[in-house]
Amino acid sequence: MSKFKVNKAVIPVAGLGTRFLPATKAMPKEMLPLIDKPVIQYVVEEAVRAGLSDVLMVTGRNKNALENHFDRATELEMNLERKGDTARLEKIMASTELANIHYVRQGDPKGLGHAVLRAKAHIADHSFALLLGDDVMDSRDVLLTKMLELHEATGENVVALMEVSPDQIHLYGCAVPEGKIEDGVVRVKGLVEKPKTEEAPSNLAIIGRYVLRPEIFEILEETQPGRGGEIQLTDALMAAAQNPERAGGVLGVVFSGRRYDTGDKLDFIKATLRIGVDREDIGQELRTWLHEFNQEI
Repeated sequence: MSKFKVNKAVIPVAGLGTRFLPATKAMPKEMLPLIDKPVIQYVVEEAVRAGLSDVLMVTGRNKNALENHFDRATELEMNLERKGDTARLEKIMASTELANIHYVRQGDPKGLGHAVLRAKAHIADHSFALLLGDDVMDSRDVLLTKMLELHEATGENVVALMEVSPDQIHLYGCAVPEGKIEDGVVRVKGLVEKPKTEEAPSNLAIIGRYVLRPEIFEILEETQPGRGGEIQLTDALMAAAQNPERAGGVLGVVFSGRRYDTGDKLDFIKATLRIGVDREDIGQELRTWLHEFNQEI
């Protein structure tokens, strides 16, 4: 087995979801539904499809609904079984049987880097995948599997990148590429967190998928609070890129597939519609309605 074989995923879910208030006042933003599944289930399913059956969620206060969703619901299961409603029973059992899921509290909200650091005891000295819950990747488009294969072959840290409009780059962490993109892969020599449009070194935005070596924990422990007074993962990756002998360099996989941003209200609505029109059960009816609605406006 390769030294850099990955079998664990980390998903930070401690955010407050303030952009979706009041809906997230009593419900975690990760539990908001895309059609009939909460956002977090799409993310866990992606990890499982890539072969990662051990999942650690870094949670915060008022996140009990997440644990309940992936736990057994015995009374509900018995009720559906009595009714002979096997279709719905299979759906709720699917989330329970998805993966071996663990939980750890972040405690103080000190940023993404701090949330990742809370996973250190669980990950130990193994490489791991990091999936951010706001980004949902379409199941028909391969990203994480390619990142894992690249990490296993090279031992480098791997980040997911996407080309965005230059006027949008200020919303993202931005990669400083070294050389050209070849076969969808580029070496990253630096990263800038949410640069001004006129100062951005590229239009390659960092999106919420990473495959990291365990040395990143040591770097995070030394990383001082940056933008917003938080410990930034971007700063730690910058240190890795500049000191590859210590923690491996950084490669970027440029993703051109379908990505749904569920952290923004408008994009959340777009994601719901895009996923909905491709559903076998409601897709055709939704397309017809959208066409009629388009005529109305």
